[in-house]
Amino acid sequence: MIYAAAGASGFAAIAETFWVRESLGLSPQALLALAAWMTVPWTLKMVFGHLVDTVPILGSRRRAYILFGATAQAAAYLALAAAAARMTGPFATEAVYVAASLLAVLGLVVQDCVADALTTEVVDRTAPDGTPREPAVVQAELGDVQVLGRVALMGGAFAVAGLGGLAAQRMPVATVFLLGAMAPMLSVFAALLLREDGAAPHATVRERPDPRILGGGAAFAAVLLALGILDPPFAPEIGLAVSLGVIGWLLRRTMAGVPARTQVAMAAAATVIFAFRAAPPPGPALQWWQMDVLGYDQGFFGVLAQIGTGLAIAGSLVLGGRIVRAPLGRVLGWLAVLGAVLSLPTIGMLFGLHEWTAVQFGFGARTIGLADTVLSAPLAQLGMIPMLTLIAVHAPPGRQATWFALVASLMNLALQAGNVISRGLNAAFPVERGDYATLPALVIAATALGLVLALGAIALLGRWIRPAIVTPGAPILASEAEERSEARLRP
Repeated sequence: MIYAAAGASGFAAIAETFWVRESLGLSPQALLALAAWMTVPWTLKMVFGHLVDTVPILGSRRRAYILFGATAQAAAYLALAAAAARMTGPFATEAVYVAASLLAVLGLVVQDCVADALTTEVVDRTAPDGTPREPAVVQAELGDVQVLGRVALMGGAFAVAGLGGLAAQRMPVATVFLLGAMAPMLSVFAALLLREDGAAPHATVRERPDPRILGGGAAFAAVLLALGILDPPFAPEIGLAVSLGVIGWLLRRTMAGVPARTQVAMAAAATVIFAFRAAPPPGPALQWWQMDVLGYDQGFFGVLAQIGTGLAIAGSLVLGGRIVRAPLGRVLGWLAVLGAVLSLPTIGMLFGLHEWTAVQFGFGARTIGLADTVLSAPLAQLGMIPMLTLIAVHAPPGRQATWFALVASLMNLALQAGNVISRGLNAAFPVERGDYATLPALVIAATALGLVLALGAIALLGRWIRPAIVTPGAPILASEAEERSEARLRP
């Protein structure tokens, strides 16, 4: 239900895109910089995950955090509605938009930490008689849970995609934002239904807060906040470098108790996924061109979103089980190549393909856009399923949210890296509102660079990626003294 609520939170996305373009004075470069900062709460996910694991609120390590996240998300949409209605008082509309966007992301991150922890808790690591279950069976079940989680997320998006486009076309933006504030209510219902005591196999395991994670995370957040406020030259790039350093150090500490072979597999997998997800997007200029030149309106964007999400759900259900059991490097290599190939219709339309097809065959931009969505949508979520399974396999009892959040933070850093690269590409190929002469070069450069990053990482590290199961009950996050003590007790 939490994943479904997260998917449904995109209800107002189309209305927001048009409102930002028409009412806010933010350039494509400014929006890309903002997108980079919006990934910061996801980068700090390991801190929130550690709080979920170790710091109960009124005795609750799950329900209270869900309610906090849902409240923050609903408040953010109410603030966006006020900004759209020009009811922000002395505060600038752009400032309210940025603050509300950050608050919405924070609410999503906290809820996601809880949901991630629950996906690892619902699979038994031991049989009823206390003996460890077969690692292959545990991995397969964890993979199935991740597939269902992706389906729930996309199911929420599918349920609101068409409605979101229709609402954006027919309702005031402020009203759409008010309706968007209803999506977190699904998480509230989930919190009310959740049983925390004894409901999960590992729910009884308790850990103490680790000051290295909480203190380091707080210092990390302070540095990123200072960069955002002071805005020195190359602030996003500096933030990315600091983030990579901190996450790398925490990962090294986290994996200290893991066998060397597993460490190599996890490090290789993380690097390949990072490169795969760091593919730079073209930026908002491409969507603006679709609005201005191709004539895509809110309703059509909603149709594309609903078709794409529906086919992504089908692709996950049909292929998810096979993806989980296939070599990760091979899967991501094929996905990278197919993604680049399926971007060719969009690149073709930048050079007038839709005009030629309209004359020769009687169909134009919208038909090409629909066909491209149908072909590419099933690939949308498949790349995440193997990595999520690999993360879940290694989740230690009592620290599920911390472990999941820490490795996932690295994956979210990849998106920040992609936005930083995209910002550089937009500076090299500047696109102004209404002037799209350099847009073809920008899209081609972004597509080619994304393909090179993914295939290069796979060629170098793909052979090292081998899933492995951590010994049931063996803690991964521990102090050096605890690690030595546990080493003496391990068979």
